Parts: sequence; structure tokens; C-alpha cells
Amino acid sequence: MTTSTTSESSTSAPLLDLQALVVTVRRRRRLWCSMALLGLLAGAAMAVLLPPPPTAVTKVLVAHREDQPNDPGTLIRTDAALLQTTQIADEALRSLKSPEKPEDFMGEYSGIGLTNNLLQITVTGDSDAHAMARAKALADAFVADHVKRIQQAASAEAKALLDQRDRLRGELAKVNKTIGDGSSASGPNASADLESLFARRAELTSRISDFSQRAAEARIGTPQLIAGTQIVDAPRALPHSLPKSAATNAAIGLVLGLVLGLALAAVGAVVADRPVLRREIAANLGASVIAELPRRSGRLWQRRRIRAARERLTASLARTVRDSAEPLSLLELGCARSTSVIALNLGRALAAEGPVVVIDGLPGLQLAKRSPKPGDPTVVSGERAADVSDQERRLGVGSVAPGTAWTDLQYLGTRTVLVVRAGHGNAAWLHTVARQLADQRIPVIGVVLIDPDPRDRTDGTLWDGLHTALRGQNERPARQNGTGRRGTERLPMWAARVPDSDQEAR
Repeated sequence: MTTSTTSESSTSAPLLDLQALVVTVRRRRRLWCSMALLGLLAGAAMAVLLPPPPTAVTKVLVAHREDQPNDPGTLIRTDAALLQTTQIADEALRSLKSPEKPEDFMGEYSGIGLTNNLLQITVTGDSDAHAMARAKALADAFVADHVKRIQQAASAEAKALLDQRDRLRGELAKVNKTIGDGSSASGPNASADLESLFARRAELTSRISDFSQRAAEARIGTPQLIAGTQIVDAPRALPHSLPKSAATNAAIGLVLGLVLGLALAAVGAVVADRPVLRREIAANLGASVIAELPRRSGRLWQRRRIRAARERLTASLARTVRDSAEPLSLLELGCARSTSVIALNLGRALAAEGPVVVIDGLPGLQLAKRSPKPGDPTVVSGERAADVSDQERRLGVGSVAPGTAWTDLQYLGTRTVLVVRAGHGNAAWLHTVARQLADQRIPVIGVVLIDPDPRDRTDGTLWDGLHTALRGQNERPARQNGTGRRGTERLPMWAARVPDSDQEAR
């Protein structure tokens, strides 16, 4: 029954549980908050330690012969690309009498088209005055280069038109000579030839006049383009505000750090595969979550509810111990301190009914080395577990962390309650714990979840877990240590939830 249920749940489980991912990322808020704070500080420090160089800006109005109202900005982008050429950079450096290489200078300025005819040039320098001088030299070099290209284009066009006019004039001269030579001829054929020659002369004269007019217009349009290309905004230094720059860089660093932190938390959650939801922990351990406790004492207004939840858990565990003669153990995973507190509270509750001995199997013997207080039960180390008499009630406390000696867990108790910290162990290790406890024939009667997510609304109850536990107890042979057990006893079921928020405990 359990095997089929597990296989069905595993096959229907999504590849990526978004709810578990969100919960895990939220629980790792220290990571992404630290990354965001680090980005904030780094951005502010960069603004202070690496201030931007002095920068100057100027604007140039550029006139084109091919200007069209529907131009998508191709011409101005071409001008911005021409600005980033060694020819213009070399002319600017020559006017500045600077020994700098044009290739290096091109990396210190940029041009961008604001409109179809307005080019903005941004230049950096050693100082504001130096940057302004470089911007002025660069703008002058660009204007001179643009004017030169306009004049060259106009001259080439006018020369082509005039060459065509001169060719037509030569042809007109030949027509005029033919007309003069044929004027003395008579006859009908001669009259027809003269008439065609006169028509040809008129056509050539009209075309010559047209080419002369077009050449003149080509030259007339050039001064307008040259006058339209000029510096409309004189070079000026850009103001630099350290507080504004620091605030801007800090905001950018904050966003980048937050995004990076969230990404790292999400990737880490997927790679680590550490269950944090009740349903995941219950499914991986094969036992129901019977109680939830916060890891810390909580805020002032929460301490009363936390204290009440601890008392309910102690009373429930005490009833479980009284209903069976078999010793009970508390095995922790990532929460040794909380497990010690639960064990001491349970020992105090049972001490009123008879002698109680707590067997400390925790790493470092946290209970055995502490100073006893009035009302505390007797605590012995795991090596002295054999010295405990049968008349004393035994309560074992141990760990199922990596490196656990699994065969020693039987001496702590023949049944156990797992105290697990949410998000501490990965799914593979939780499976290992469940398998090892099953191999040792130690039934898990419940899981106490430490540090749960306060917004977790999933169900941590395995509805067939009780039957599995009862079947495992019935199949286990009786112990030979003189302590009997009731094979048909019914294990108690209970639930207690104490979130970190103001949610009502149930």
C-alpha cells in the first residue's frame, strides 16, 4: 500500500515545485538581502572612488542634400559613424597639437543623432577646459570634413553637367557647319535635310541651356548646405553631482545585487533539493508532522503561543510514553538545541511519576555536560546506557545527521520521534534516515518540525502512516530486555502548529 502510494505520488510530482521554490527563496532572504546590500554599497563606493572623467558636450546642425521628411535617421547615423573615423580624429588632434594617437582618441568621444539633422558630440578630457577644447576641435573637424564632402560632390556634379554641355556644343557646331554648307543646294531633298538640321539645332540649343542651368543650380545649392552645417550649441562642461551619482549607482547596484541574489537563491534551492514544506518532509520521511515549533523564542507577543505549543507537545509526548512500556527516543536533524529543550521538558513532566533517565547520544554530549537544575531528570551519556535499571524510565536523545552510528540508535529507544529542522537536510538524506530506521526496525511515530515556514499551508499528514507504523510494530518480535509491550496499542495522533506570524495555533 505504501509502495504504490509512493510510486503514484512520485510519478505525479511536478518536475519543479514552484511553491517549494518560492518558500525556499524566501527563507534564504539573508542571502539575497546581503547581495542587494552589497550591490548598494558597491555602487555608492564606485561613485566615490571612480568618479566619471570631466565631460563636455556640443551639438552640430548637419545639412544634407538628400534630406527628406520621411528619413528614418539613416543620414544622421552615417554622420555619427563618420565621426568615429581616424581622419576626423587626426584633424582634431592636429588642431589641438596633441601627440595622442587617433585610435586612442576615438575611444574618448562619441556621437549620437538627436534628430535627422542634429548631431550631439560627447568628449572626455583631463579637465573641463580640456574636454571643452577637444569638443570644439572635434566639432570643427567634422564640420570642415562635411563641408569638404559637400563641395566635392557639388563640383563633381557640376563638372559632369558642364562636360555634357560641352559635348552638345561640339555637336551643335557640326550641325551649324552642315547647315551652312547645304544652304546653297536646291531641290526637294535639300529642303527636307535643311529642315531636319534646323530642328536638331533647336533641340541641341535647348539641351545646352538646360545643362548650363542645372550646373548653375548645383553650384547655387552648395552655399546653402555649407551655411546650414554649423555648431549650434557651443561646447560646455557637463555638471557632476557626487550625491546624485552615488544615489544613481547605488540604486543600480541594489537592483543588480537583488536580482543576482534571487537567482543564486533559486539555483541553490533547485540544486540542493532541501525540503521545506510539511508535505515534502512527511513524504520523504514516511511519517506525519505532529507538531511545529519555531527555532527561536520569537517576539514578545508570540512567546505566549510558543510556550503553550511547547506545553502541548510535552503533554502529548508524555501521554505517548505512558501508554507504552517501550522506551522512546528523540532523534534530531539540524536542531540539537531544540531537541535538548524538548527532551528536558518531557523528562521534567515524567519525573513526577517516577525516576526518569535521559540518555544523551547527541554529538558533544550537550545534555550530559550541562549543569543540572532543580527538577531536571538524570542525564547520562550513551556509554552508560547499559547501567540504567529497568525500574527507571528511559528517554533517549540522539542524532540522525551524517556520520550517525545507526546500530546505536536501538539503545536510545525502540521507537522514535524525529525532530527535523525545515530545509536542513536534502531529500536524499531524509530518504536515507527513513530507510535506516526501517532497517533497524525503529518505527517513527511522528515528526516535530522546527523552524517551519509561517506561510506553509500544505498538509503534512500521511493517512496510511499510522497503519504502517502499527504493522511494523506487530511484526517486530518482542524485546528480550524484560520490558513488555502491548501489541495492539493505538498510537496517539495529534497536531500543533506555532507559526512565526500571528496565525492561530491549531
